[in-house]
Amino acid sequence: MSELKGKKWKEFYIGDIYDIKSGCSLTKENMINGNTPFIGASANNNAVTNFVSNTNRSLDKNVVNINFNGSVGEAFYHPYTALFSGDVKRLHLKDYPDNEYINLFIITSIKSQKDKYSYGYKFSEKRMIRQYIKLPVNDAGNPDYEYMEQYIKNLEYNKIIEYMAYIT
Repeated sequence: MSELKGKKWKEFYIGDIYDIKSGCSLTKENMINGNTPFIGASANNNAVTNFVSNTNRSLDKNVVNINFNGSVGEAFYHPYTALFSGDVKRLHLKDYPDNEYINLFIITSIKSQKDKYSYGYKFSEKRMIRQYIKLPVNDAGNPDYEYMEQYIKNLEYNKIIEYMAYIT
């Protein structure tokens, strides 16, 4: 597998790569304790701010969230079913099946842009759609999803090997 430096990269709008959907407002007073993670605009705990039994149109899984309020520009991947705050956007890949490894790769590129946004200059949906991110491309000039997936799998494998060597 070629290294990142050896790959050809191209800029893409987030809105060309992902379908962007809103979360849904849910006040603390209306939260009912439960087992479903509630994703808020936090930079901590993978943005899980509570566990609820509520349900609404934001119930989703296998999704990336980006905070446009609170900890602006933070992004996380959620393979599990969760409920999403009105302070975050939910992203699903447009032209490729959602995949943990691909989303983890792309999140790194998204988060590299977060310093330009703040509470006073929010990462609104309009800005999110038009925000460029750099991704490796295949010979056709399209995002190289297979490469991204394999790259993250290799990182994970190498960490497991490193850990196994450490404990034995």
